Amino acid sequence: MAEHPLAPPPRTPNRMLAASVRALREERAWTPERLAKEAGIQLATVKRLEGGGPIQPGFFTVGALADALDVSLDDLFHQAQAADPGLWSAGYEGRDIESFVASLLDAQISMVADVRLTPISRKAGFSKTRLSHALDEAGVTYIHLRNLGNPKDNRAPFWEGRISEGRARFRSLLRSDAAQADLDELADHAAQKRVAVLCFEKDQLRCHRHVVLETLRKRTSLPVSPLA
Repeated sequence: MAEHPLAPPPRTPNRMLAASVRALREERAWTPERLAKEAGIQLATVKRLEGGGPIQPGFFTVGALADALDVSLDDLFHQAQAADPGLWSAGYEGRDIESFVASLLDAQISMVADVRLTPISRKAGFSKTRLSHALDEAGVTYIHLRNLGNPKDNRAPFWEGRISEGRARFRSLLRSDAAQADLDELADHAAQKRVAVLCFEKDQLRCHRHVVLETLRKRTSLPVSPLA
């Protein structure tokens, strides 16, 4: 039986913990009923935890599951947090804040890098203060990289279909020292964790973040994936 210290477990988004418990259970070819029996907890508790809902499971519940699965609490939470680093393209057009945060957790995103020049939005939940609060509640770090924002006078080309023109202008802006510093910071983060690069447009090809992500992909050799 695994030993675990009587200390609070690290803060981990519930969906990540749910995926970790489910993966360990399935490795043993156990049903949820078997896990509940081995851990001495209710089947409903196992199903609720594996569902990754908003309620944080209690320490003793997680400890009982760790014992049943013969892993330490540290190993259980490490598996929940361990995900290959990389870059995700995230546009919030057509999304609400709840489904957006849920998609981040499903992809095990650790950080959202906001590349809007001015992080305000008429869409509820996506202005800087409310967005950063919602992400913090979910255990996701928020950073705003203003120097990677697209200026107002270069937005019309993306809206009007002159995308090559808009990209060329934006690439020239990325040569500034301030933009290069933000790119270096973002590359450092992405080398260690999963980072979603955020702007408004759903279609990355109509957004300046495409240039940001392509530049980072060349700099880091990390894959770029769309956020589902």
